[in-house]
Amino acid sequence: MIRIAALIVTIALLGGSPAHSTESLIAKQANKAEVTTTGLSYRDAIVLGLVEGLTEYLPVSSTGHLIITNALLGLDGDTPMSDKNGQPILTSKDGVQRAYTIGDAAYAYVIVIQAGAIAAVIMLYWRTILQILLGCIGKDRNGRKLAINLIVAFMPAAVLGLLLNDLIETALGDNTLAVAGALIVGAFVMLAVEHHRHHGKKGAISPEDGPELADLTLGKSIMIGFFQCFAMWPGTSRSMATIIGGYLANLSPANAAKFSFLLGLITLTAASGYKFATDGTEMLSALNIGPVLLGCTVAFISAAVAVKWFVSYLNNHGLTLFAWYRIALAIVVFAVMR
Repeated sequence: MIRIAALIVTIALLGGSPAHSTESLIAKQANKAEVTTTGLSYRDAIVLGLVEGLTEYLPVSSTGHLIITNALLGLDGDTPMSDKNGQPILTSKDGVQRAYTIGDAAYAYVIVIQAGAIAAVIMLYWRTILQILLGCIGKDRNGRKLAINLIVAFMPAAVLGLLLNDLIETALGDNTLAVAGALIVGAFVMLAVEHHRHHGKKGAISPEDGPELADLTLGKSIMIGFFQCFAMWPGTSRSMATIIGGYLANLSPANAAKFSFLLGLITLTAASGYKFATDGTEMLSALNIGPVLLGCTVAFISAAVAVKWFVSYLNNHGLTLFAWYRIALAIVVFAVMR
């Protein structure tokens, strides 16, 4: 983020020890904006939980929607936060300490409430997940094959995510214009794929009699995994990218969505775990447990409803509606940001 770079430069210019420099920086910021100890409110939790649950598995970009929602709620600012004892919350990156801001807390929060969406997929697909677990211990042949396919599909995002996460977060973490651009590009890709699926050479993309998930080749599984990497650009949509990858792997719409959800279960769990491992101390200091639990609950309920509806709709109508929605949303964002 540009604001983070500015903070780091300011710390360097102030000189002295990192802790002393950061305290001076916080004091300067406190003159402009009151240091907050409240974190995210219950209203914020409900709104963000609803947005997360409804958009996480739909091809409309949950990250993009959450960035836009944070901006609308005023949660993308640089107001420094303090803990319940009134002490400034500090975070460290590359050995440099700085103030932990409300924007940092909001970004961390949207990672945490993904737990609700993860739980929804576990509830809806528990039989398949049980089959995968049995396969991992040699009790189910198809479960073992599906587990291998999912692990192979997860690897590209795991490697590139570790390599590029900080760069992408810094450059694009709260850039609503970048989100809008990705929404439009993704929409036209969806329209092109749907046109080809319906009017192209018969059987070219996603035939109804396509393979079962356990029968995917390793090559097609890793192809879907590379498609998932495009979703590292906020606004692209992990679900959109993996469903299109599933189409190109000749999966039916329902199976492409199912593979996307199961792959997302691994990816989101890994992303949330990584975020908690790196920023867990600051997150626990900045986020109140009540709003966190409420947001996860709202995300769980709304994600379960969205997934059940989406699979049925996708099988009958495809991705076109979501493409036009993305274009309309992008136009609104461009208009508001002018």
